[in-house]
Amino acid sequence: MTIRGKVTIKKGKEYSIERFHPWIFSGAIQKIEGNTEDGCWVEVQHHNGKVLGYGHYQNGSIAIRMLTFEGQPTLKNFYQNRINQALRLRNSSSLPSDLTNAFRLIHGEGDGLPGLIIDYYDGAAVVQAHSVGMHLDRKIISIALQDTIPGLHTIYYKSQSTLPGKIRDTKQDEYLFGMGVVPHIIIENRNKFYVDWEEGQKTGFFLDQRENRRLLGDFSKGKRVLNTFCYSGGFSVYALNAHAELVHSVDSSEKAITMTRKNISLNGFDEDIHKSFAMDTFDFMKEKQEAYDVIVLDPPAFAKHRDARHQAVKGYQRLNTEAMRLINPGGIIFTFSCSQVVDRKLFYDTVVSAAIQAGRQIKVLHHLSQPADHPVSIFHPEGEYLKGLVLYVD
Repeated sequence: MTIRGKVTIKKGKEYSIERFHPWIFSGAIQKIEGNTEDGCWVEVQHHNGKVLGYGHYQNGSIAIRMLTFEGQPTLKNFYQNRINQALRLRNSSSLPSDLTNAFRLIHGEGDGLPGLIIDYYDGAAVVQAHSVGMHLDRKIISIALQDTIPGLHTIYYKSQSTLPGKIRDTKQDEYLFGMGVVPHIIIENRNKFYVDWEEGQKTGFFLDQRENRRLLGDFSKGKRVLNTFCYSGGFSVYALNAHAELVHSVDSSEKAITMTRKNISLNGFDEDIHKSFAMDTFDFMKEKQEAYDVIVLDPPAFAKHRDARHQAVKGYQRLNTEAMRLINPGGIIFTFSCSQVVDRKLFYDTVVSAAIQAGRQIKVLHHLSQPADHPVSIFHPEGEYLKGLVLYVD
């Protein structure tokens, strides 16, 4: 490993680093020495000269993403050890298993690798870099994956949409190892899904809702279910396999609806009990006259930065109000926010506001989050992004 620079932290700004928070903001830096470029490894020092650790440097608000708070690592061994640790964590949660062969292998800061996401789809790993440093280390990460994950036949690098602007424009997604065939079939809690990591959103599938989809099945038997922002129909498939009376899937993307239909067919269902609609969710709920017994609200992030938070809250309020008006008495709403800047309390308060506006009596049955393969470091609470509630509507 080549250390390209040395970064000294201002006096009084070292406390969060000593408490193992992985982000160092630009305002905490006293001076930078050496030939530092975006993505290079740097040594981080206390103002008194003590070494605090090593990380990736990047010009921006988050200037350094800390990768180790110990001595200087060997690059290949570093990634191999972190991937091994992450795999042991997943194994402790019975992943993979005969029931589920797809899961998140690396969840950024939660696995000590800020800026890196790796999703595993039954022999295929999809790698997504959110920092220049992880992009530059992608080939050594690929080798570490091959040496660590048994039965791995494909590594696809999908980062064009997640890298910072300057480098994003010059890079294309590519295979780093093997070349899997898409769409690729996975099993999740015995449900089958197609995954297309080349053309699909994110890495091809939303693995973070696995346990929440399973919970939905408990409420779906004999019920009329509406799945909004359905993407590839994950909640819809679970509802159908739990013997729902009828399921409607809604997404504004025609591509998403096409994938939903394929997943419904893959699980042996047809249009007799499932119908899909390529249209805006708000328009669909406004026009729909019939009521539902179960409604899923799983929108994309309404806010990706703090400046958009106010508008996002208004969006969540409107969405939940419409669902509360539409649902039958005694109905169940699964409502979610994946906007990191909308914290759990703000989301809860927004749903309360929607209930007041809808004039319905609401009881909270469950507080939901991301599953164990999306771990949150206790030193980095910002890693909790998925918030959800299961509501009973009188």
